[in-house]
Amino acid sequence: MTRATDRIAGAPISWGVCEVPGWGHQLAPARVLAEMQEVGLAATEFGPEGFLPEDPVEVLARHDLQAIGGFTPLLLHVPGHDPVPEVEKLLETYAATGSDTLVLSAISGLDGYDTRPVLDEAGWRTLLGNLDRLAAVAAERDVRAVLHPHVGTMVENTDDVQRVLDGSSIALCLDTGHLLIGGTDPVALTRQAPERIAHTHVKDVDLGLAKQVQGGRLTYTEAVRAGMYRPVGHGDVDFGAIIDHLRAHGYGGWYVLEQDTILVEEPVGEGPLTDVRTSVDALRAMLAR
Repeated sequence: MTRATDRIAGAPISWGVCEVPGWGHQLAPARVLAEMQEVGLAATEFGPEGFLPEDPVEVLARHDLQAIGGFTPLLLHVPGHDPVPEVEKLLETYAATGSDTLVLSAISGLDGYDTRPVLDEAGWRTLLGNLDRLAAVAAERDVRAVLHPHVGTMVENTDDVQRVLDGSSIALCLDTGHLLIGGTDPVALTRQAPERIAHTHVKDVDLGLAKQVQGGRLTYTEAVRAGMYRPVGHGDVDFGAIIDHLRAHGYGGWYVLEQDTILVEEPVGEGPLTDVRTSVDALRAMLAR
């Protein structure tokens, strides 16, 4: 049996590497991958398009990293727009790298994650239908598709998450940060639907800043810049309870450290590595209990 401590992965956004235009300074892949290796991560998500080469197997092997798939923002709620061809093309890379987790995000169609439109009933029917279609397409290739509730997307708040649970069969990515910021207690969701959770994004959050996002006093981007994501163990997420609930139901998925970071410029010294190391050490200690 694989130990939970061997299932800790990373995501490039913990180093500020993000698909959002104008997000911030983007570190070179060589630095990010070397630092993932330095802190002992077992695997990485792909990151945004272009972060890894088209055939990343060799570069990942050089850093003792496995590919596990990753965050895939798609337009899923617009009738007449078919996301299947895009996913089928992406899954060719999954097959070449042995990746097993397709993390879907139902983007709004706007740039960034600071605003989103209201989804009508037709939009919900289209979105839920597409989630099940994409899950089936992925399953045909031995890949597990999960839906990532995310601030500024069409699945953001507690009601949105419940509609996905009730209206589709897709598994979930338990992103502890985006759930909390969107108004969903990740502990309660883990207790409510542990059988639907197949992937975990580990984020700790300053709840005070999260409430400012919820109340409209800060945008999501402003709150990230202000330090809303904290090193694991230094915020308000109850990881002990989450891990206990997952363990009790035989969770065997990845724990992906994914703390959204915005860099203004090339960091002097360790930069994001300091918080990443603190978080990995804390997560490893919790999983080893």
